[in-house]
Amino acid sequence: MKIDVSVIFTTYNQPEWLEKVLWSFEEQTYRDFEVIIADDGSGEDTADLIERLRGQLSYPIQHVWHPDRGFQKTAILNKAIVSSKGEYLVFTDGDCIARNDFLQVHVSKRKKGCFLSGGYFKLSMHISKLISRDDIETQRCFDIDWLKSNGLKASFKNNKITAKGFKEKLLNRFTPTTATWNGHNASGWKQDIIEANGFDERMQYGGEDRELGERLFNKGLKAIQIRYSAICLHLDHERGYVSPEMIENNKQIRALTKKNKVVRTAFGISK
Repeated sequence: MKIDVSVIFTTYNQPEWLEKVLWSFEEQTYRDFEVIIADDGSGEDTADLIERLRGQLSYPIQHVWHPDRGFQKTAILNKAIVSSKGEYLVFTDGDCIARNDFLQVHVSKRKKGCFLSGGYFKLSMHISKLISRDDIETQRCFDIDWLKSNGLKASFKNNKITAKGFKEKLLNRFTPTTATWNGHNASGWKQDIIEANGFDERMQYGGEDRELGERLFNKGLKAIQIRYSAICLHLDHERGYVSPEMIENNKQIRALTKKNKVVRTAFGISK
C-alpha cells in the first residue's frame, strides 16, 4: 500500500512518554501516513506497549529496533529511513506530543528543493506527567489556559501555542531563531535525504540532526521556518547519556561539513 508520509522518531526506554506521542498521532487531521518508531535498544516494556497499541491505533506502525550499544540514535534513524514507505519524511521525537494539525502543516508547506524547520514547546515534568490520553484526544493540553492553570508561567514563548493567522506568519518570518534541521520537528523529501546518505553514524548527542541539515544546505536546499505553525509539546526528561566528548566530536564533524561543503556523508546509510 502506497503511503504519502512516513513519520520517524526515536525512543529509548520511555514507554510512558511514547504512549502519549502515539495517541497524539491518532488525532491527526491528515491521515495518509505511517509511524516508524526508531528504537535505540529499549527493553521489553517498549515492545509490549507497541504491540498493545497496534490494535487500538488506526494508522500503521513499524517498530525498527537494534540492540542497546549506548547512544546510537543516528544509526537507528538510518534504519528507519530505509524502512520508510513514504516519499516525504517527517521527523520528530518520542517525547513530543503533536498537535492535531502537525502533519497537515508539514504537508501543506512542503516544497521541492526545501526542507521544513520547526520547534517545540517545552513542558515541566509536572505538566508532562499530568497530560492524559483524554487531554490529548480533546486537545486540551494545547490550550494555553489549561496549561497556565496547571503551572505554566507567562512567557513570550507561549506564542508558539497561541499564534494564529497573520501573527503566526509574522513570527515565523521574523523569529531570530535560524531555520535548521531540528530532529524534534523537521521534514524533507526522502530522495533528498537518501542522496545525502542519511545521518552521519559517527555522531552521538549534540547537533547530530543539524549536521544533516547542513549537508542539505550544501546541496542547495533552502529551509522554510514553521516554528509557530507545526506545534509539538516536549515532555521533560533527564539526559544522562550526554558527555562533553560526544559534543566536541560532533562539533568537529560539523565544522568539516561546513568547511568542505560536504553534501553526502561516507558514514551514513551506505558505507
